[in-house]
Amino acid sequence: MYARVGKEVAARADRLWDVGLALHHEPETAYEEHGASRLLADELEREGFRVERGVAGLPTAFAARAGGEGGRGTAGGRPCVVLLMEYDALPLLGHACGHNLIAAAGLGAALAVRAALDGDGGGIGGTLLAVGAPAEERGGGKVAEVEAGLFEGVDAALMFHPGVYDWRWAPLTASAQIRVGFHGRAAHPTGSPTEGIDALGALIQLFNALGVLHKRLPSGSHVQGIVTDGGRATNIVPEYAEGLFGLRGGTTTALEELVEELRTCARGVALATGTTVEVTDVGGRYEHFRDNDVLSGLFAGHLERAGVRLTEPEAGVYLGSSDIGNVSTRVPAIHPFLAIMGADGSDHTPEFAEAAAGPRARRAMLAAAGALACTAVDVLLRADVPERAWDRFREKAAAGL
Repeated sequence: MYARVGKEVAARADRLWDVGLALHHEPETAYEEHGASRLLADELEREGFRVERGVAGLPTAFAARAGGEGGRGTAGGRPCVVLLMEYDALPLLGHACGHNLIAAAGLGAALAVRAALDGDGGGIGGTLLAVGAPAEERGGGKVAEVEAGLFEGVDAALMFHPGVYDWRWAPLTASAQIRVGFHGRAAHPTGSPTEGIDALGALIQLFNALGVLHKRLPSGSHVQGIVTDGGRATNIVPEYAEGLFGLRGGTTTALEELVEELRTCARGVALATGTTVEVTDVGGRYEHFRDNDVLSGLFAGHLERAGVRLTEPEAGVYLGSSDIGNVSTRVPAIHPFLAIMGADGSDHTPEFAEAAAGPRARRAMLAAAGALACTAVDVLLRADVPERAWDRFREKAAAGL
């Protein structure tokens, strides 16, 4: 079966690369991926998938199904495997995170699995889903899809991510965007200085307090803030000032504790400065990623046959955050990294965007498509695989990992 899957991926290699390049040449940012979503959904529909567009209340999301009927949520017959596709780009930088490759690989894996299993005469048996997940870079399409029940009844969620390392899994932190707004009282700073309550001064004090807090944060946790509103004129005491803070925690629990510390600092500053303060979440929170090593081990084995050897991540190194974390704490999931440029490079740069359309990117995308497809076949055809994956999932959940 693995050989058949490999042939199906190879037969579509040029087509998949054309899809990856089309996305690269026409980058669309979060929630605006209308062309990308349409292109991918049309490709799946053309090969017999039953496609539902606009799932989870997101116009640029979709779910394409092949196989089983019935059951809860989007999944039908069990076992059920999901191949995830991301396709949003970064403002000004385009596909500097390589989501065009994630989409092309997920598409290739989905098409290859369906064709291989149907061609084998046995059919899929369970359920194969290809899910389009918009807005990973900002907002979190998968957060909305999780909340909408899209992953109920799912046994495995599979994707890969291009990067600068060949790693079996992704050390991804939990993250949140928090807006803090201070309300003071406007006044002329010379004519009536005692009448003013400086909201900007309060915001600056919050930055100072967080600078002290930052020194004692555990590994994987940090706070990064920017001023989004600091007043309108130098001859008016600012009556309102606002900051946006990005918080990360090595675990979801660590993030929750950090958010509460931010709230405590903001309340303390407001009390000390005579201001009032509002602390609100912006968008959905990303949970930390929980690797399912049963599934990631299978993926790594399949990839090694393609000549790519994955290693464990370097200890203490974190690579940001992603809404795949919210999926991984509900169902067994994988998120390995495949390098498309050297470790001296970095994603979210113009150089990485260029690499995402280069020959090394093509090789990585096709290798990932084949390994994802073979791992999906393992889930669908080997009864022990979803059982072991769920056992490992529950062990990690019980241990708080």
